[in-house]
Amino acid sequence: MGFWWRPLSVLAGVLLVALMLWAGSGAVTALTFLVGIQAAVMLRRLWQEYRLSRWLESPDEVTPPEAMGTWGDIFYRLEKLQRRQRDSRSELTNALEQFEHAAQAVPDGMVILNGNDQIDWCNPASRKYMGLDCERDRGQFIRYLLRQAHFLEFLDAADYSRRLVCKSPLNREITLSLQLVPFGEAKKLLVARDITELERVDAVRRDFIANVSHELRTPLTVVGGFVETLADATTLPAADTRRYFALMLDNTRRMQHLLDDLLTLSRLESADHSLKDESVNVPELAQALAAEAESLSGGRHRVHLEVASDAKLRGSLQEIRSALGNLVSNAVRYTPDGGDITLSWQMKDNEGVFAVTDTGEGVAAEHIPRLTERFYRVDRSRSRETGGTGLGLAIVKHVLTRHSARLTIQSTPGKGSTFAAVFPKSRLIEASPSATVIPFPAQAVG
Repeated sequence: MGFWWRPLSVLAGVLLVALMLWAGSGAVTALTFLVGIQAAVMLRRLWQEYRLSRWLESPDEVTPPEAMGTWGDIFYRLEKLQRRQRDSRSELTNALEQFEHAAQAVPDGMVILNGNDQIDWCNPASRKYMGLDCERDRGQFIRYLLRQAHFLEFLDAADYSRRLVCKSPLNREITLSLQLVPFGEAKKLLVARDITELERVDAVRRDFIANVSHELRTPLTVVGGFVETLADATTLPAADTRRYFALMLDNTRRMQHLLDDLLTLSRLESADHSLKDESVNVPELAQALAAEAESLSGGRHRVHLEVASDAKLRGSLQEIRSALGNLVSNAVRYTPDGGDITLSWQMKDNEGVFAVTDTGEGVAAEHIPRLTERFYRVDRSRSRETGGTGLGLAIVKHVLTRHSARLTIQSTPGKGSTFAAVFPKSRLIEASPSATVIPFPAQAVG
């Protein structure tokens, strides 16, 4: 009765008046009254319908009509429904804008294809990886824009469980992983993900396993061969036995050095291995490393030490000694007899610089960016002859990175190299403004 009570009440009142007129003035007067009321109702209805029609045609431009009675209730409810729809539309618009902004911010390339493989939409990353432009290529057939045979086969197969690994058509150095995902009715979502770094890491892993296997195979073969010889021989001259055992010991130590370096790298890369915060007396460490260089050289090189600062470092003594020691041992290993090796510690541009300079063979410019890769060698035969494991500079890089430091390399083939560990100001302590040069007399170090 919520709706009917008002029109029924009006109708009852009209009929009551009509009956009263019939009784007092006759039937003609009553009928005239009813016809007049009907005409007024029809005119009012037409007027309200006109106002409603204008409002519905331009709801955002025309003011919602107002009225009394039933039409007032209708206008009120329609206006309330309109506000609710406007709020819902606003919420949907905001949600759509947020989704579009999120899709545009996704680093992966995303392309929505309709049932005919035409482009409905694509995000900015698809331009970077596939050269697609949403405004320019909307409605275009993607097979006309990406014509690589392997991609067309992948598109035609429509195998949603399969991924296609290929090179980007814009940049051959970028490796992409493409996948199709069902989307809506007869639509597909093409996702392009940059897996260049993953491919590089996987290649490094494969090379690492191959290199470790290769590095261990040679000494194991040598040791195994001598063991078989000793097991099969009933008697051997003492000189041969000593030579066999010396070679076995040398190759065993080589494997031990390799395993020690591998364990060091593993420890440095471990998330659980926290960095110690202790004072490292670099001038004293430099003196000790110079003495080690003399010992490794055995008098074959001239070793110099220049300490121009008494600044110390904050960090792990064990790790810093290992890193700087690798630089020193490399200089001794790759410098010909009679060459010079200079160790220096100085302040430069508010940074601490520990440099090792040699007059060795030098390194060509194309090799320098890869020197800190595991097992990377400029000359493999030369490295094995000198006893290197191929992990020294990789350890140096990890140690310096953990100490917010960096490694700089300057080298000229045939003239020598300078490997410098550069420590930031935040790692320096007790720096003195005055410079004191400490020479290194080999005979004074013990």
